[in-house]
Amino acid sequence: MKLLRTAGERPLVVGHRGAAAVAPENSVAALEAAVAADADLVEFDVGPDLRLAHSPGEATADAPTLDDALALLAPHPIGLHVDVKAAGYEADVLAAVHRHDLADRVVVSTAWAGSARRFAALAPGLPVAIGYPRDRYGVSQLRWPGPLTRAGAASLALVLPVRVPLLLRTARANALSLHHTLCSGAVVAAAHRRGAPVLAWTANDPRDAERLARAGVDAIVSDDPARMVNALATLFPL
Repeated sequence: MKLLRTAGERPLVVGHRGAAAVAPENSVAALEAAVAADADLVEFDVGPDLRLAHSPGEATADAPTLDDALALLAPHPIGLHVDVKAAGYEADVLAAVHRHDLADRVVVSTAWAGSARRFAALAPGLPVAIGYPRDRYGVSQLRWPGPLTRAGAASLALVLPVRVPLLLRTARANALSLHHTLCSGAVVAAAHRRGAPVLAWTANDPRDAERLARAGVDAIVSDDPARMVNALATLFPL
């Protein structure tokens, strides 16, 4: 889990879908933008057809394949965060990772407990993050916390610390991927007590950088990784 744990240092910055604020998400240009932004990791979505897209309906004719993305990113000193959008093709994802000799640089995440368990069985020791809540309704695109969602997010954050052990155990996951509004200090501490790093998604406001850093998250997923790197640099000067 060395790839994700920061041990109280600056949270890692993960480019979301490459760098979705800079270039079309999950595109070659977005992946390259994440590298240029000096992100610590670059995240991208992979569907059952092993093409990069958040959902089958969003796949474009020129969408890169998983092999394309891995080949593009392999020469760069950056971690790879592969978000698997459904269950059933875990072995195919791992086969591609091994073809490119990138197993030591890859984190996988999924919102499906069954998929997480399959990854854990096929690749013991692989960083596997269980995502919560499941983004089936485009939660990552909501402007949380807004007037209608602030109370719900706060209420969920209050009870989530007691749910964390069950969430990790059920999925056999060794990392936790949470919407950033749910990342309280208590939630992060509950995960850390079980050796699980916490990734906070998707935070784009620099004002969230300090809040998430104080909560102790290990990584912040952002559509604009360069902006988040700069925001964190003011909090963790060299």
